[in-house]
Amino acid sequence: MNTTTTADKPRTRSVIRQPIEAVSLPDALLKKPTVSAVTGLSGSTIDRKTAAGAFPAPIKLGTRCTRWRAADVRSWLAAQAPAAAEAVA
Repeated sequence: MNTTTTADKPRTRSVIRQPIEAVSLPDALLKKPTVSAVTGLSGSTIDRKTAAGAFPAPIKLGTRCTRWRAADVRSWLAAQAPAAAEAVA
């Protein structure tokens, strides 16, 4: 006999993952995991760079909803390529 109640079961949240292709749409609003996947930066590094003004500022859509414009993230990535080339040279 199964004596497990609903309170004993862990709650799972359905997670809707954002496709990585969303970055190719200039006006797409990207979630932090997508920005992290595209840039290779961790979430905390994105937060630090944003606070320091070294990463595009996000758009606050609510108290718990923050998104980055895909065009801003792509521009930031493009600006990193010359800086990386200078560091190697």
